[in-house]
Amino acid sequence: MIIIKLGGSAITDKGESYSFNKEIVARLAGEIKRANKKYIIIHGAGSFGHVTAEQFMLNEGLKDENQIIGFSLTHVTVRLLNLEIIDIFLKNGVRVFSIPPSSVMRLNDHQPLSFNYEIFEEALDKGFTPITFGDVVFDEKIGFSICSGDLLAEILAAHFKPEKVIFVIDEDGLYTSNPKIDKNARFIKSLKYSEIGEIGLERDEHPDVTGGMQGKVNVIKKICQKGIDCVLVNGRHENRLYNVILGEPTKATMVYGEKK
Repeated sequence: MIIIKLGGSAITDKGESYSFNKEIVARLAGEIKRANKKYIIIHGAGSFGHVTAEQFMLNEGLKDENQIIGFSLTHVTVRLLNLEIIDIFLKNGVRVFSIPPSSVMRLNDHQPLSFNYEIFEEALDKGFTPITFGDVVFDEKIGFSICSGDLLAEILAAHFKPEKVIFVIDEDGLYTSNPKIDKNARFIKSLKYSEIGEIGLERDEHPDVTGGMQGKVNVIKKICQKGIDCVLVNGRHENRLYNVILGEPTKATMVYGEKK
């Protein structure tokens, strides 16, 4: 089984609120279907969730009654994005079953407290492809906080021990520095997770309340420590995701997990 995280930067335009790249999602769904594996799909919130989450400072917890409407608005917007995505996946023959994180998990000061894996297991056993997404969730210590798609990838990978975890982003993979602002940035084809260091982690100008590339790299380290390989691939190029799923040569960054 393979876990695929569709990054918000790949499926939406973070520079324009509530933008959605339907054509890209449709192509990715087709590649996922064509590769014919068992999957858990996760998608980010992109331009749908991060704007209101940042506006109402939801990741800082419940401090003001005004944040409650922000919590509701953020949840509604990410659900709207999820509905758009599952509609496209169904039209491409992927039998998805949507599982909102707010219904199956709780955090404690941003850290996982409880998670209902059984609904994912049952969906997989019945032949569905579970699909979940970055969302706002209740937090025992601070009232509520944000569960990013990357955190979901970490949690689900630890439990299901997939063949690999694929992060679909809007860059070709990891670089020696941020290629969006440094023309001399060099592409990294493969490396051990222990070699990641602090490469390519400068944040861009678009809101990302869950830490952007820095947060993603931290999650990749944790997944790799469990012996699971991670791949970063550009979802905006045709067939790259398909090739990564099948283990065929393509432009992507492979981060090798720790071998026990």
